[in-house]
Amino acid sequence: MALIEARKLSKVYSLGDVEVRALDGISTTIEKGEFVAIMGQSGSGKSTFMNVLGCLDTPTDGQYLLDGVDTGHLTRDELAEIRNKKLGFVFQGFNLLSRTSAVENVELPLLYDGSPARERHERARVALKSVGLEGREDHHPNQLSGGQQQRVAIARALVNDAPIILADEPTGNLDTKTSLEIMELFVKLNRDSHITVILVTHEPDIAAYSKRIIKFLDGHIVSDEPGAEKNFDSFVKR
Repeated sequence: MALIEARKLSKVYSLGDVEVRALDGISTTIEKGEFVAIMGQSGSGKSTFMNVLGCLDTPTDGQYLLDGVDTGHLTRDELAEIRNKKLGFVFQGFNLLSRTSAVENVELPLLYDGSPARERHERARVALKSVGLEGREDHHPNQLSGGQQQRVAIARALVNDAPIILADEPTGNLDTKTSLEIMELFVKLNRDSHITVILVTHEPDIAAYSKRIIKFLDGHIVSDEPGAEKNFDSFVKR
């Protein structure tokens, strides 16, 4: 059974009298432990597809099965629980609370499952250590570089032991050197922890780190090919 299965997914938006088919009958599967890059130009449907995978949006037609569960039959609360337990989100803009320390930002997902404060704090510190931010737990976002802020966001995605990370243009606000460091971190998490990584990007150099590249155009999948796994083995052996 695939971890993720899309069956003839369609998503139609109405803009006045005009219907826009952001997704048009997409079918694909993603297995546990894959590292998949989703590519396509603006308006191709890649972000809509990512929103459906993240249970942030629902398809107009078709089915989305996550770990064998048809998400179309779930309540709003059940979808929220899936987002908290199974999915970790990383965004281009980091989405950190500016007046909150790194460790407190990472703790946020744990607030929703009722974890005791001491446990939240310890798990957040462990997550920050796993992304190379030990010693910066009490820094606020404005005291951290862009790359460090994105590492905080990745730690937040990891803190609940979610088996899937959904990353939407995670290097879009970073310089080239920092972008490569973030991608190497995703590679390491995928390789060492067997976390499934699904990443939206329009940059071929970033997609080259993945094991598989799915390209979208006008709401359709137009290609699905192996990625280059750039620097995969050389990084892990360092």
